[in-house]
Amino acid sequence: MSYRKRIAALMLVDSLIVLTAIFISHFLLLPLANPFTAILFVSAIILLVSHHVFAYKYKLYQKVWQYASISELTGIFKAITLSIIVTGLVQLLFFQEIYLRTLTITWMMHVLFIGGSRFSWRLVRDHYINPAPPKNQKNTLIIGAGAAGTMVARQLQQSQESDMNPVAFIDDDTTKQHLEMLNLPVVGGVEEIVSTVERLKVEHIIIAIPSLSRKELNTIFEECSKTKAKTQILPRIEDIMSGKVSVNQFRDVQVEDLLGRDPVELDIAGIKDYIKGKTILVTGAGGSIGSEICRQISKFEPAEIVLLGHGENSIYSIEMELRRTVSDLTISTEIADVQDREKMFSIMSARKPHVVFHAAAHKHVPLMERNPEEAVKNNVIGTRNVAEASSEAKVNTFVMVSTDKAVNPTSVMGATKRIAEMVVQHMDMISDTRFVAVRFGNVLGSRGSVIPLFKQQIQAGGPVTVTHPDMVRYFMTIPEASRLVLQAGALAEGGEVFVLDMGEPVKIVDLARNLIKLSGYTEDEIPVVFTGMRPGEKMFEELLGADEVHSEQVYPKIYRGKTPEVNINVTYELVGEFEGLSKDQLREKLLDIANFRVGEFRVLSGVK
Repeated sequence: MSYRKRIAALMLVDSLIVLTAIFISHFLLLPLANPFTAILFVSAIILLVSHHVFAYKYKLYQKVWQYASISELTGIFKAITLSIIVTGLVQLLFFQEIYLRTLTITWMMHVLFIGGSRFSWRLVRDHYINPAPPKNQKNTLIIGAGAAGTMVARQLQQSQESDMNPVAFIDDDTTKQHLEMLNLPVVGGVEEIVSTVERLKVEHIIIAIPSLSRKELNTIFEECSKTKAKTQILPRIEDIMSGKVSVNQFRDVQVEDLLGRDPVELDIAGIKDYIKGKTILVTGAGGSIGSEICRQISKFEPAEIVLLGHGENSIYSIEMELRRTVSDLTISTEIADVQDREKMFSIMSARKPHVVFHAAAHKHVPLMERNPEEAVKNNVIGTRNVAEASSEAKVNTFVMVSTDKAVNPTSVMGATKRIAEMVVQHMDMISDTRFVAVRFGNVLGSRGSVIPLFKQQIQAGGPVTVTHPDMVRYFMTIPEASRLVLQAGALAEGGEVFVLDMGEPVKIVDLARNLIKLSGYTEDEIPVVFTGMRPGEKMFEELLGADEVHSEQVYPKIYRGKTPEVNINVTYELVGEFEGLSKDQLREKLLDIANFRVGEFRVLSGVK
């Protein structure tokens, strides 16, 4: 039915109800009296006109009544009530009396018949147009009986294509428990998940609480994982509202959802202030962290992004992605190794970047244990080359990506990253460029993360290997780690080490078990095997050493650490002599330098 025909039909139905209701009301009260009096005739005309005026005001003819709800009923109530009041005022003004009982019955008949005519459309749609759910649908439990949960339930009930049949709600709100919503019982709180799944033969669980913190999601998922039901989560509300996905396009719960810590909100204005209109250079731009830094930078309207990396394929990949997603972005590429000192100075001189994000590094702990000389070349010498070239090119801000393994390091990788921090700290003292470092824990999904390894092991049928049952790590997502790096540049005054309040550390074995469950397996099918700690590994990591901690936050959930004073001569002596050392000697030397302070440096180096 066309828009105009639809409005004409609704107005005709309303007109018939309005004109007949007042006469029927008069007849019910005074069945023997003459209904065709002047006051009733005028009242009918006024009632008809005022009803259409208020119906237009409250858009009763523009509503999609097959989706009618309380708000539509409220509009009907207001329009009818106001039209009755206007009619009563006209009766009083021109006839000096009000047919109060007649108008009261008329009001009730209007609410009944006009409201009924609208809501009957929804009744017809729900019970006659849309067939009953097929019997082969999966019984579905919805966690969350709020606005999102009821939206999901209604969508599933109305959808002819969905294979899910909602059977109950779970909600911790005690005022809703043991009641019904959309003809579905609210059976209880989170503690009732397991028993409800068994009792109602639930095959699917939908978590529909957008406001959940990650800690709360962990608690719910832990209960859901005790059942055999498939667990999914509602898409993000902004994705639903923007039309990217519909409400019934649920997604699987990801490891990132279970970190137990909410993302840090960043100072967007501060970041944009030092990036917009500037040339930004990123080393290691093809890596997991470096490429995400480039994606984040592209949102802040830089004049140019220079992608510097050693691997041509990875640089080409991020270049093509950025050109596809940000069409007006100026992008330059440099295939170069940070160990090539002359090339670094040449690039910095030619590009003259305003900000340098130094993400190039060797990060794999066991590999660097076996190849300590390569860790020195890339992590120490490479950092020194890029830092000194940045200083000479008068770069405004230099941000180095570091790691929690640089704190009291026990591995070659951690030691070389700590020494790289020393280089950066020294450069800040002698240069006009602001030099800072950013430490964070393990990054989910990065090339050095355990997550890809665990996924490969699960796909291969297991087992999933974990080094020690008590080993814990801090975790964050790649986008969050990259945004922290950008935020550090905005906060930088020079010489700081910024760290993120990463919440509670996560047991690696718990992470492995969650991944097994998220992949649809049990530990009986994919076992977890403990292999023993590898060389250089620690049982737990720290983000700041005891003598580095500044208790105040410089930004919500971001702390500043001031690393202790170091003797840079020892570091640079190492650079000159490392090729003459055996692997074991080099490893020992690196750990000595990274873990000792100024006074002890002097003893080690013979400096008085």
